[in-house]
Amino acid sequence: MRAAAGGEGPVPPFPWQAVMHAGFCLLRLSPRDFWQLTPREFFCMAGGLWARPQGLARDGLAALMAAFPDRPAGANGDISGR
Repeated sequence: MRAAAGGEGPVPPFPWQAVMHAGFCLLRLSPRDFWQLTPREFFCMAGGLWARPQGLARDGLAALMAAFPDRPAGANGDISGR
């Protein structure tokens, strides 16, 4: 089965604590409803089908760096605040 998954080495344990927390605490499912869900149904209910936002592009980073420089223009490099 691991060969079909494309990897060798140890398989990480299933994150039961996180999944149960999401099901019982965040989705407020009853134990009966939680255990009757298929993995695909749980994935959908937990927001797995939502579009993920794109990361910051290079030009966006450049704009932020220009707007919020590490050191104000003309600073002498003293970081002590005096």
